[in-house]
Amino acid sequence: METNPALAGVTCTDCDESFDAAAATGRCPDCGGILDVEYDLDALDVSRETFENRAERSQWRYRELLPFAREAAVTTNEGGTPLVPVPELADEFGVEAVYVKDEGRNPTGTVDDRAQSVAATAAREAGATDVALASTGDDGQSAAAYAARAGLESHTFVPTRASFTNKAMVNVHGGDMSVVEGRIGDADAAFADAVAEHDDWHPVQVFSTPFAHEGLKTAYFEVAEALDWSAPDHVIHPTGRGAGLHATATAAREFADLGLVDDVPAIHAAQAEGCAPVVRAFEEGRDRHEPWEAPDTICGRIEIPDPTGSPLALAAVRETGGDAVAAPDPEILEGATSLAESAGLELGASSGASVAAAYALAERDAFASDDVLVLVNAGAGSKDDDILRSHLMGKGI
Repeated sequence: METNPALAGVTCTDCDESFDAAAATGRCPDCGGILDVEYDLDALDVSRETFENRAERSQWRYRELLPFAREAAVTTNEGGTPLVPVPELADEFGVEAVYVKDEGRNPTGTVDDRAQSVAATAAREAGATDVALASTGDDGQSAAAYAARAGLESHTFVPTRASFTNKAMVNVHGGDMSVVEGRIGDADAAFADAVAEHDDWHPVQVFSTPFAHEGLKTAYFEVAEALDWSAPDHVIHPTGRGAGLHATATAAREFADLGLVDDVPAIHAAQAEGCAPVVRAFEEGRDRHEPWEAPDTICGRIEIPDPTGSPLALAAVRETGGDAVAAPDPEILEGATSLAESAGLELGASSGASVAAAYALAERDAFASDDVLVLVNAGAGSKDDDILRSHLMGKGI
């Protein structure tokens, strides 16, 4: 592997064992736990000017804090997405500023492009020929695109409820797709069985490899740089498997430890009431979720009843002084459509959870008048056009 010289290895978040990155590209070889990439930050000679002076706008602008050399990157120029001010929400919440980090503007319309760029790079560097994952839809489309870019075969397992757009684009990118009857848990089980049968398949699902969630960090790096090297006071993230929360917290700590930014934001989880295992665990003071028995939400992207990354997600929220909010589907969809109507922004249906959670947090007096809020839009609204329009039709519009 052509790795970043500052890459110290990977460490299991369960048993704390460390491994060489080239030898542990999946889960922990000892206990099966989630692996996290570790860097020797003292070995890095970076400053704000290091990044400011680069013309490159993709996420590989922050190559010192990614696992692989820039020359090895599998990329379609993901990243560089806008931080869009929404003054109407700032006025409504009584805060200094509200921004939307619009990840729907990535190449396949999702934040998952950041993850799949790094995961596909890892797979190619490891000599893989095939990659695989279970997906609610967006990351499956993204994985197929980046596998195509890397010259790899992709195998995606999606539940029947995954959107037509995602399914179609997996095939358009040349990917092999298995549509599994049921929900994401059934697709996860099919994926696990297939990987067990094909030991040459390289997993690229977040938390099934230490590298996918590394790419997600770069969204926060861009936020801090766009805010003139200051941390927002709050980041509100739609939450399924929990990778976005963990990646945001990791990125914030790395920038703070490097002296690039002074503070770390409060990181908040936003879920749907019909499937909120992370929120329930947070409210009950537990460090790990219990599986949600009967998931029931229209927000398919965040309908993850058994999120592998819940311990890391819960730690991210608690250690940063954040909160966890579950909102009903109508409020989530209203959050997405209201920003389309008032600010021209196209949020995915599930990302309306960030807006609904912001309203709930405002009612809890969680914000101060000089606070800066960042709401994450994880995917393009055009992927959920039927869901969003149906919500408007239900209102008689």
